[in-house]
Amino acid sequence: MKKITTVLLSAILLGACETTPKKEQIAVNYPVTKKVDTVDNYFGTEVQDPYRWLEDDRSAETEAWVKTQNETTFGYLEQIPFRSAIKNRLEKLWNYEKVSSPFKEGNHTYFYKNDGLQNQSVVYRKKGDEEAEVFLDPNSFSEDGTTSLAGLSFSKDGSLAAYSISEGGSDWRKIIILNTADKTVVEDTLVDVKFSGISWKGNDGFFYSSYDKPKGSELSAKTDQHKLYYHKLGTPQKSDAIIFGGTPAEKHRYVGGGVTEDDRYLIISASVATNGNKLFIKDLTQPKGKLITILDHTDTNSYIIENVGSKLYIVTDMDASNQKIVTVDASNPTPDNWVDFIPETEHVLSPNTGGGYFFAEYMVDAISKVMQYDYDGKLIREIELPGVGSAGGFGGKKEDVEFYYSFTNYNTPRSSYKYNVNTGESVTYWSPEIDFNPEDYISNQVFYTSKDGTKVPMIITHKKGVEMNGENPTILYGYGGFNISLTPSFSVVNAVWMEQGGIYAVPNLRGGGEYGKKWHDAGTKLQKQNVFDDFIAAAEYLIENNYTSSDYLAIRGGSNGGLLVGATMTQRPDLMKVALPAVGVMDMLRYHTFTAGAGWAYDYGTSEESKEMFEYIKGYSPVHNVNAGTAYPATLVTTGDHDDRVVPAHSFKFAAELQEKQQGENPALIRIETNAGHGAGTPISKTIEQYADIFGFTLYNMGFEDLPNKAVLKEFKD
Repeated sequence: MKKITTVLLSAILLGACETTPKKEQIAVNYPVTKKVDTVDNYFGTEVQDPYRWLEDDRSAETEAWVKTQNETTFGYLEQIPFRSAIKNRLEKLWNYEKVSSPFKEGNHTYFYKNDGLQNQSVVYRKKGDEEAEVFLDPNSFSEDGTTSLAGLSFSKDGSLAAYSISEGGSDWRKIIILNTADKTVVEDTLVDVKFSGISWKGNDGFFYSSYDKPKGSELSAKTDQHKLYYHKLGTPQKSDAIIFGGTPAEKHRYVGGGVTEDDRYLIISASVATNGNKLFIKDLTQPKGKLITILDHTDTNSYIIENVGSKLYIVTDMDASNQKIVTVDASNPTPDNWVDFIPETEHVLSPNTGGGYFFAEYMVDAISKVMQYDYDGKLIREIELPGVGSAGGFGGKKEDVEFYYSFTNYNTPRSSYKYNVNTGESVTYWSPEIDFNPEDYISNQVFYTSKDGTKVPMIITHKKGVEMNGENPTILYGYGGFNISLTPSFSVVNAVWMEQGGIYAVPNLRGGGEYGKKWHDAGTKLQKQNVFDDFIAAAEYLIENNYTSSDYLAIRGGSNGGLLVGATMTQRPDLMKVALPAVGVMDMLRYHTFTAGAGWAYDYGTSEESKEMFEYIKGYSPVHNVNAGTAYPATLVTTGDHDDRVVPAHSFKFAAELQEKQQGENPALIRIETNAGHGAGTPISKTIEQYADIFGFTLYNMGFEDLPNKAVLKEFKD
């Protein structure tokens, strides 16, 4: 392992002499970013916003700024000597066949397959023992691979399919309808669909959701008027009926509608934020039937998972932080009449149905455990999983005798298993052939103590035999928000990192869903600092236990995780060598004024709701806590120029602040993917290029002049 001696930050601060040679830094001349005189007043406090002009991500001036920033960034990255070797290894390891679990629609069995390096996975189908054929190839949607398949839904008998596409990573979708027999398009494309499922009512039409698309900049979208529509086949989209939403009494940011498997009920969920929902039901067998209210408030998360006739099965966290299933009759479905079916346990419940059974998946310290119940609530069996990790699937139609589930963990590539609901037998359906041996790696779960004494779990994965000497390049990845749980899963990019002797650590921070609603709420609003404290404590644990040190630690996260990285690096710039915030929410005072941002207020609160909330948010907002004269870690901000979820202005402003105020030689760069959005549907080729840049940047700034494990990548060097 060949390293370049670096001057420790602590030595610089103490004025110590450095006698060993320093790494020759790659020169960076940052473009000058114009500053404007923009001031906002919050409860009597004036806040400067000199880079407000970068919020207009469609202007020619911003486009020119993006171009010059990318020229600077790629000029730096191109000088990293082992960047191309990492890219070549990523391509080699990524190049294996990937097959999804199959699913039945009509007379065909469908599945997704990627031959290896295809930008988008292809949808195949087969009938019986016939050879599989291509049903839908998203790689043909656009020449550059930036148009992706975003959703696929089949009519009741499988004779029709509606699929949605995303162009350039946008959250705005188009819906195209096919006759599945000959794969011909049957009518005009639906446009301007956003945050929507596609749920068929028989073969006559389907429900979908959207907003009124704004003219011009995406920043002016009204995100409190989501509406549920019904599209009847053979009629123009302009005639689609509004089923719910769009009135003064029905202003909601997220509205969704789904039809039960028996086609009897339409279920509608309506939310004003990303947490909590109202719930309604309509009997579709009664043409003039009214919408029945199940829940008229957004204090809980509740949804209907199943019905048998008029008997409804509802998953809810009402009086059950870890969720439970209740039953009620559709004629009078209010909570007063709910009866426990599968009660709450100490572990978080995520259920599914198929084959006439309920499958209750529990998270036990972020690890999957699956129990099978019948419709009387009787426990049939605990399902024996292939190992310790994450199981997914366990769902199908009621008549299915067999269906499929998947299993993975941090050092095991995803495989699929066929499960017999009557016998409980699992057999391997598909497993990958990949140039990676899981037996060479180990994952251990540890529990560490956060600042306030809370115990937090973390899974640490690395190659067996790695010496705990404090010099291992380590990526600490986190999210900590929106009730999202980080469970073990395999990643090619992480495999390449670990091949190099790298350590990959993932803590389950507060704000996530690993321990239910209480764990989530403990990382929201005026308790958001708990999330950053949990992340900081995870880094300190890794350092104290000699997994790594501050000279070899990188922190990474995306979206809400990008905020996590931004807040952590500005609060504790001494703690890590490299910071990698991706598509982050960085301007916390204004996030709610952009696109879908207002819907995130349950987790964040807003700067406008109270002086207390404003001061709290300002205290951690990354854009507002970059201080002149501070030595921040080497930082590579990543975003997409057309991200219409977390708008790129967040990253633009943060990068501009860092470039202006950074003290010392650590680079502060921004890599802006053009014609790209929030990340979903990104072409594989673009993903590989991005991670080659991220890993190259990270290792180089940790002081490596060559790859730590040269033997692994020798054949891939230029």
